[in-house]
Parts: sequence; C-alpha cells; structure tokens
Amino acid sequence: MAGKSSQSNNRGTDLFGMFVSGKGKDFHSFKSATRGLPPDGLPATGGIISDYTDSGSVYRAHIFTSSGALNVTGLGDFGDTVEYLVVAGGGGGSGYSGYNGGGGGGAGGLRTNLTGHPLAGAAFPVGVSPYPVVVGAGGAFKSDGPAPKGIDSVFGSITSAGGGGGGYAAGTTGGSGGGGAATSNSNVAGNTPPASPSQGNPGGHGNSNVSRGGGGGGGAGGAGETASGSHPGGLAGNGGLAVQVLIAGSPTNPQPVGTPGPSGTGWFAGGGGGAGADETFADTKRGVGGRGPDHSATTPYGGGGNGQPGGSPVAPQPNGLSSTGGGGGGGRSPHNGGGGGSGIVVVRYQIGTIAADAKATGGAISFYGGKTIHAFTNTGNFDNTSGANLTGCEVIILGGGGGGNVWQGGGGGAGRLYRNDDVTIAPGPNAVTIGAGGGGGRGGAAPGIPVAPSGSNSVFNSVTMPGGGGGATYDVAGAPGGSGGGGSYGGGGPGPASPGNVVAATNTDTPSNGAGNAGGAGASPSGAGGGGGAGGVGAGAAGDATGGPGGLGIQLPSTFRDPISSIGFPGSSGGYWVAGGGGGSSGPPNAAGGGGGAPTVPGPKQGTSMPAPEVPTYEWAGAGSGVMDTGPSAPSARTNSGSGGGGTGSGAGDESLTGGNGGSGLVLIAYPS
Repeated sequence: MAGKSSQSNNRGTDLFGMFVSGKGKDFHSFKSATRGLPPDGLPATGGIISDYTDSGSVYRAHIFTSSGALNVTGLGDFGDTVEYLVVAGGGGGSGYSGYNGGGGGGAGGLRTNLTGHPLAGAAFPVGVSPYPVVVGAGGAFKSDGPAPKGIDSVFGSITSAGGGGGGYAAGTTGGSGGGGAATSNSNVAGNTPPASPSQGNPGGHGNSNVSRGGGGGGGAGGAGETASGSHPGGLAGNGGLAVQVLIAGSPTNPQPVGTPGPSGTGWFAGGGGGAGADETFADTKRGVGGRGPDHSATTPYGGGGNGQPGGSPVAPQPNGLSSTGGGGGGGRSPHNGGGGGSGIVVVRYQIGTIAADAKATGGAISFYGGKTIHAFTNTGNFDNTSGANLTGCEVIILGGGGGGNVWQGGGGGAGRLYRNDDVTIAPGPNAVTIGAGGGGGRGGAAPGIPVAPSGSNSVFNSVTMPGGGGGATYDVAGAPGGSGGGGSYGGGGPGPASPGNVVAATNTDTPSNGAGNAGGAGASPSGAGGGGGAGGVGAGAAGDATGGPGGLGIQLPSTFRDPISSIGFPGSSGGYWVAGGGGGSSGPPNAAGGGGGAPTVPGPKQGTSMPAPEVPTYEWAGAGSGVMDTGPSAPSARTNSGSGGGGTGSGAGDESLTGGNGGSGLVLIAYPS
C-alpha cells in the first residue's frame, strides 16, 4: 500500500471496472453503485468511514474516536493486511502548590505501520474476525500531586501506552513522559517513555534555580522542553513536538482527523506545556503545548494543552484536545493543570483502483444509499468544488454537550440539534466549527464551586447550534444551553431546574421535541437532576436521593445509518443515537445515580464498581451516567456524541473528583451522488 493518501474528494466505495468521471460523462459499473455485492477490498464494519484515493488506488479508513471493533467479514482482492494509527490518551497536567509551576502531561503513545512513515512498524495481517478497538481516555488533571497517566489505546494486538502524567516532582512514565515540576531544591527530570517499542519521547525538566517553571510533557515527535532561566524571568518548558500521520484522507486536502501543524493537518500527540512560576519570580512565559522550542507561538498543535502563564491569575488550564492524544497543560494551585486529550484509532486498507469525483471536499467522505456523506468530527472546511450550488442537501449540526458537576452534581445538558433535509450550499469553502464538550466540574472548597462549564457552539452554513448547559452543584442552578443542565439540592432546598430550548428553533425540519429540552430538578434529601437531551427533558431526582436520568437522545436519520459505519451510539432501538442528557448524581444514602441519555436506564447501584471509561454499560446516546456521593468521578460523554457528562455526588473539599466531560459535537452533510 502507498504510504500516503490523496484526493479525499474522490469516491472509493465498492468500485471496480470502468469508471470515468468528468464534466460530461460518468460510466458506472453495477458493482460500483451497489453495496449489496462484495467489495474488491476487505469487507469490514466499524468506526466512521472515510473513502479516498491515493495515486489511483482507492482506500477506506475506519476512524474510531470512541471504542468499538473493526469487524472483518471476508478477504478482498488487495491482500490481507491493514495499516493503522493507534494513539493513546494523553497524560494529565499537574498543578504545583504555591509559586512553582507544575509539569505538562506527556502525549499518548503513537504507533503506526503506514507504509513509508518514519515510525512505521511491521505489516498487520487480518483474518475474518472482530478486532477490538479501545480508544483511551485522557488522564485527569491534578492539583498538588502527580497527575494521572492517560489510558492505553488498543487495536487488536497493537497497544499504545497512555501518556505520562505531569510531575509534582518528576513526571511519570508513559507513551511519552510527563514533564517535571519545579521544586525549591533542584531541577526535576521528566520521565522517559517505554523503551520498546518506542512510542514517544521524554518529558522536560523543571527548573527551580531561576524560573521555577515546569517542564513540558514529551510528544510523539520530540522531547518536552526543559524550563529555562535564559530569558528575563525564565521560561516554562514547551510540550514536545507532535507527529503527522496522513492515514485518514488526502494529503492534498485537509485530513478529517488530527490538528493543523507546520505542514498541513493530521498532527497528533503533542506534549502539554509546563506552567510558569508565580509573579514573585517574574516568570511571564507559559509552556505552549505541542510547539517544541517556539516560544513566540501561542496556538498548540498535536492537541497538547498550554501551561499556566507565569504571573497570571491562577485558573484551571486547558485540556489536551479530544482525539489527538495531546497532553494536558501544567498549572499552579489552588487550581490545577488540564486533563489529557483522548486518543484515536484509524485503520485503512485498499478497496479499489478507480474512483469517481465527489462534489466537495472536507471531513470524512463516504457513500451510502445514493448519497455522498461528509462527517466532520473536528473543525474544518466543507469546500463545494462543483462550481454550482449543491441543492437538496441533508444537514445535521450538533453542539457540544455540557459538563456534569460535583457535590450533588447535576448531569450536563446535550448540545442543541439541528436537522434540515433541504439545504442549499454555495460553491467555495464553508467553515465548519465543531463545538467542544464542556469540562466536568472540579471539586474544591465549598461553598464556592461554580456551575459546570457548558459545551461550545457548532456552526455551519450560517447556522449556530449552542452547546449544552453545565450541570448544577449544591445551591447553584444548572446552566441553560442547547439543552439545560440538571439541577441540584442544597441547604436552601432544590436547585431550580435549568431551562432548555433557550434558543429558538431555526427551521421547521428540526422536530419540536428534538431541538433541546430542560434539565431535571434536584430533590430532597440530596439527589440531582439529569441534563436535558435533544429528545426529551432530563428527569428530576427521586425522593430517595436517586439521581435523575438524563433526557433521551435522538437517532440520526436513515441517510446516515450506513451499516458499515458506527457513527453515533447505542440507544433504545439500535445504534446511531446522539445528544442524550447526562445522568444526575445521588447523595446519601447512596442510592443509584441517574443513567445517561435514557430515562428508563438506571446508573450504577450502590456497591457496584463503575465501568471502565471505554465500556458504555450505562450510557445511551453516548451520555455519561451519574454516580453516588461516595465517588468515583462520573464518566464523560463520548467524543462526537454532543451528549452531557454525568454528575458526581462528592467533591466538596476534594479536588481529585470531577464531573464527567461533555461530548464534542458533530456536523453531517449529505447530498445526491
């Protein structure tokens, strides 16, 4: 197979024989127009599909931003090997006490066997079998202690190690090592990654002698930078460089995954930046995530989060970006560093030799039911290259989900969902913005914990869909949004139910019950309400302190239910569900937390362990469930679900507990092929 992909604007589904495209002629073989016959390449299902060509060869990529499986059901005509990219979750950034800067999180381990890539491993043969895919979550932030590692990502027998956590002293070992923190006595080294197989690079040292800044976390493309005193006031260490892997789309067009970098898109696994020192030491420079030695740059690439700038007001730091494996930025107390970004798995193989032109570029492109489908899981451009208006387009726009909260925390509301089956899209590039999920609320001194962060807006074709509202905490109401965050219960009584549908419906094709809904109210003695979902209101907490389940999500239209794709998540009738509300937490006497995304599904019962972050045991539509007041932190919503995060019962005085993060949004565009 070729080591690069090209022409993501070309069709590559089940094609063979004569196929000529151009302004005047299209000759289609019967097989090229029908999915009912076996394709020339491997017949397989799973993930979000991206079909494209590279030097005359047609490839299919399966993009996994959440866990699942690649199910190979036969062997094709182009061999029995596949190429992969496996990126683990990035490590969390550490927040150091006082004036010292904490270390940035190391990037998740990156492994690939893409032909011609400098990091390419051995060939990966497949047979008729399911191959499990685990997409590792990012490690949590930490205050006054070493941050947790990221979670491993897995494709079959290939495992990439989670990134090392940022240091409170030395960083921890991981796919790339976490950066070391500044101390009052000596420089502290960041740890090295596993030696075999190599997946990343060491984290940088902290510096206590001059700058008191933290070191940057290691990246897949280079070591984290050591904090330095060579500039006035010193410098925190930047995160290690990211790596570009062109496996999911055309190298001549923007990749549908990864981030921008120094040469186009498709960059992954940048290290988190270290934190600068308190203003006492006049350190005014931050560690920039994923930028290597470029102190002048402020925008990270490869998903690494920026560290806390020296001398600035102390605040929680950015998480690594979803689906990149970027490390979290380092911070200072009383707040903390950023969490690591989740990982990603991409698998590709050849399916044909000749392709027809699509009418636009951008996103992951696939073909189903006579339609060309563009799926955007991160921000980019939909570029109508046909030279004329595209008419009769079907469009889905979904904002990011709201974060769940702590301390009798309400569930996060789902992002607002827009559907229109008759959209006209003008020629040229049209910006697509994918809203991020709101971070989960962070534990701390009580009272004083704020409402959880709301999700961010998703935007396309002059339509803006707001993110979901953040969940409530003790005596603080949930936030409004695309759907409202769940309410809580405090010393003064139930927190008010937060309103949904605060933004007017923008077109008549969005169902009246699907635009957004209110969150549920809290109830005595201490239960919290579920966040609203696109398909229904969040349920209020029960009187026995059971948390309220999140509001029902919505199943995507049949146009987007391609049987070989796993876009969306399980729901009340099969898959393809999105935009569910996060479940509310429970308080004493430790009844069940609310299930996410479905009023009839309970959360975990007292005495049961929470499922691993990769296993959606209790979550429908990708939403997070609420948990008991005895902890642990609630689960986050799934990437690209637009669903709300779960609420956590504890968190007063415990900065290690968080509510679940909201899921990032999604934009889908389909038009007649």
